[in-house]
Amino acid sequence: MIEYFFVSVTVGMCLLMLMCLYRAVFGPTVFDRIIGSGFIGTKAAVLIILIGYIYGRPDMFIDLAIGYSILNFMGTIVISKYFIKKGHRE
Repeated sequence: MIEYFFVSVTVGMCLLMLMCLYRAVFGPTVFDRIIGSGFIGTKAAVLIILIGYIYGRPDMFIDLAIGYSILNFMGTIVISKYFIKKGHRE
């Protein structure tokens, strides 16, 4: 019974990721696209944890999600700093 809950939440997260993907692709500015991709990375980390609960091994998947979150955060910061220094405006 609890597995159905985690599967339904996982499907809901995938739908939310599609909405963020729309913002990342069709954002009016570069910064909206960066924020959209950051949201996709955050939701992907939550999705990894949910998959861990579905498989019954959350301890292993939480470690993967933490590593992915750190990479996502650092990537967002680096890309933002690049565009701020470049002075990119649309």
